[in-house]
Amino acid sequence: MEHNSTFPIKQNELDMLRDEATSYIKSIQWEQGQRAKNKDKDAKDESILLYLSRAKGNGGAEITSVSKTILELKKRLLPESIAIPLHLNQTLYAVQEGITLGIWIKDSYYDASGLSSLAENKSALDNSGRREYESKMQTGTAFMLFATAYKILHDLKTVASDDLSVMKNKFAGIPEVSIMSPLKGISCALFYYDKYLGHPEIIKSDKDVIDFTVVYFEALIAEIQMRKSSLEYTETVTDRTYKLEKSDFAVSGWDNVFQGAAKSVEFNKIQFEQIVGNRDAKHFARRLTERMLSYDFDAKKNPFQELGGFMPVFMGYGIPGTGKSMLIAAIATRLKEHCDNLDIPFLFHPMPDTLISTFQGGSAEKMVEWMKPLQDPSKLIFAPIDDAENNLQERTAQGVSAGVKEVIGVFLRYTEGAYAVNYGNSSIGLFTNLPEMLDKAVISRVQGRFKIDGARTEHDFLDQDHLWWRKLDTTMPDFVNMQGPNDYKYLQDQGLAKNMGEILKVSDKPTEERVLEAYDKVEKQFKSTEHLFYANLYKEIQKLFPFFSSRDVRNIQSAVSLRLTDFDLEKDWFENPEIYFQKDYETKFNMLQELMRANMKGLDFSEIRRQEVVRYLDNVATIADTDFKRKVDARINQLNIETEAREQFGKI
Repeated sequence: MEHNSTFPIKQNELDMLRDEATSYIKSIQWEQGQRAKNKDKDAKDESILLYLSRAKGNGGAEITSVSKTILELKKRLLPESIAIPLHLNQTLYAVQEGITLGIWIKDSYYDASGLSSLAENKSALDNSGRREYESKMQTGTAFMLFATAYKILHDLKTVASDDLSVMKNKFAGIPEVSIMSPLKGISCALFYYDKYLGHPEIIKSDKDVIDFTVVYFEALIAEIQMRKSSLEYTETVTDRTYKLEKSDFAVSGWDNVFQGAAKSVEFNKIQFEQIVGNRDAKHFARRLTERMLSYDFDAKKNPFQELGGFMPVFMGYGIPGTGKSMLIAAIATRLKEHCDNLDIPFLFHPMPDTLISTFQGGSAEKMVEWMKPLQDPSKLIFAPIDDAENNLQERTAQGVSAGVKEVIGVFLRYTEGAYAVNYGNSSIGLFTNLPEMLDKAVISRVQGRFKIDGARTEHDFLDQDHLWWRKLDTTMPDFVNMQGPNDYKYLQDQGLAKNMGEILKVSDKPTEERVLEAYDKVEKQFKSTEHLFYANLYKEIQKLFPFFSSRDVRNIQSAVSLRLTDFDLEKDWFENPEIYFQKDYETKFNMLQELMRANMKGLDFSEIRRQEVVRYLDNVATIADTDFKRKVDARINQLNIETEAREQFGKI
C-alpha cells in the first residue's frame, strides 16, 4: 500500500512519555484469562506453558516487575559484578524505549482516528458510538503493541545472536494477547515476558536475555499481524509513515521491513586483478558496481534504470572451479571500497545456506525475511545467491522439496509483480555451475548473464601459475629457478576490458545447430537489418523451445540496452565525487545521457541487436541441451560400467 505522508516522531515528545514507560517496567498487574490458565494442564510439571499459567496465590491479579526480574537475573548469572551487565542493561533500555515509542504511537492514533473525542464524551455515546469507541480502542492498542515490539527489535536485532533457533525451540509462544485497552495490552504483554525471563530454563547467560527478548517480541508482532485483518478503523494506521528523528527507525503501517536489521556479512577482500580469465564476468561486475553507485538517495531512483542499463537480477554461470566465489567477493570488495569512499551505506547480503526448512511454510518465511531488506532504499545492497541451483531448482523435477517450491514462489513474487519494488539500489546475483537445473521461471527473471569460465588462454594459465609461485619468489628470491616469457608482462591481460565489444569474439551466426538452422531459414526471407527478421526468428525459436516467451524477448531488449550503456564513468568522477556522484538526480541523468551519446557514435544498432540475439539464443539452447546431455552421459557411463563389470566377471 502506498504511504501518503510522513510524520516525524520528535525526541522531546518522547522524553515526556518516558516516565510512564518506566512505571510499566517497574510494575504491572495482570489477571490471567481462564484459557491461558488452563493451557496444557495434562502436560508434565516442568512444562514452560504450565509454569506460565500457574499464577501465585489464589487467582486474582498478579503484580510483576520486569526491572526486578532483571536484577534477580543479574544476581543469578553474574553474582560478582556490581554494575548491571551490558546485555541486561541494553535489554532494559530497549524495552523502555520501545514502550515509550508505543505510547507516542497510541496517542497519535487517538488523535488521528477521532478516538480522543469519543473518549471525552464516553458517557454520552449511543450503542453505535460505543461500538466505534471499543473498535478504535482495540486498533489503537494493537498498533501500540506492534510499534513497541518493532522498536525493541530494531534496537536489539543487530546485537542478538545470528542463529536464534535454540531459543525459538525453548519458547512456547505467548499464552494470550490482550488488545482490549492500552493498559491491558501492555500489562498482558509484559506479564508473560516477565514470566519467561524468570524461568530458569530459558535464560542461561546474559546474552540469552537479548536473544529471548528478540524471539518474544517477534512472536508478539506475529500475533498482531494475525489479528490485523479483524481490526477496524485502520486507515490512519496504514496511510502514513512515522519516522523517528535522528534515526533510521520508521513505522509504516503494519510493515515489518526491519530496516537496519540485516547486517552486512564479512567477506574476504579480493581485487579483480587477482582473478584469472573471466573477462566477461569481470567486465560485467565492474559495470554493475558503477551502475549501483549512481543510485540517487534523495530521488530514490537510479538514472541507469531510465537509460535501461540496470539489472536487478543477473546470473553468472560456469563449470566448477572457475572462480564464482572469488567473483562474488571481488564485486563486494569493489562496492564496499567505493561506498566507503563516497560515504554511502552498503549491505553485503548473501543468501544463507540454511534457508530451506523442513517445516511447512518455514522456508517461505525465511525467504521473505531474506528478501525484505532488499526493499530498503537507504543503502546499496548486493545480494548474491551462491550455488543457486540448490535453492532455486526446477520445480517440476522429481523429488524437489516443498521448501524449494516455497522459496521460488517468494523469489518470483518479490522480483516481479505486486511486491516487487526496485529503486535501482539493489541487485541479486545468481551464481551457478548448473544453470540448466534452475527453475525456468527463475531464469526468465534474469536480465543480465555472463559466463564464468576461468583461465582460457596461454596468458591466463601463465598468470594463474604466477599468482601461486610469486609468493615463494618474495620469501625466497631465486628459489623459483625458471624462465619467464619474453613478450608478456605478468597479469597484463587480467585488467578490465574497455567494453563488451572487446570481449565478444562475435561469431556471425549462432553456433548451436538447431538455432543456426532456424537463423539460416529466416535469413533467406529477410535481412538481419529488417525488424521482420527478428519477429520471424523468434517464432521459429519458439517451435524449437516451447518455453521461449515474450519474457525472453524482453531480456534480449535489456541486453541490447546494456550494450548501449556500456561505457566507463569518467575516472575523475570517482576521485572527486562532487563532479557526479553528489549531484542531484536530474544532473546525473543528463551527464550520463551525454556520455551515452558520445559512446554510441561508433556503434551500429542493428549490429549490436544481431550480436545480442545470437548470444542469447545460443545460451538458451545450451541450457536446454545440457540437462538432456547430462542425463544421457550418466546413462552411458552406467552402461559402460556394467559392460566392464561383465567382462571382468567373465575373466574370473
